[in-house]
Amino acid sequence: MDNLNFMGTGNWLGILSLILIVLCFYFSLSFFQYLKLGDERLIKQSKFAAVFFLALSLLIPAIFNFYVYYQMMK
Repeated sequence: MDNLNFMGTGNWLGILSLILIVLCFYFSLSFFQYLKLGDERLIKQSKFAAVFFLALSLLIPAIFNFYVYYQMMK
């Protein structure tokens, strides 16, 4: 399959997933910092961003794996 070469789509999605996990960790730490400061608006924004980036980092590889599986079954 063409997508499975050395620096194919799967590897780039792995790198993207890692970057999204790092962003999730950054916003999680920001959440705790804003929680200590008591700023409600920043608490909500950083919590939303952390959950959003975690969801993206987990869903993108899963969707790609379903796509590859579907292409192999054709």
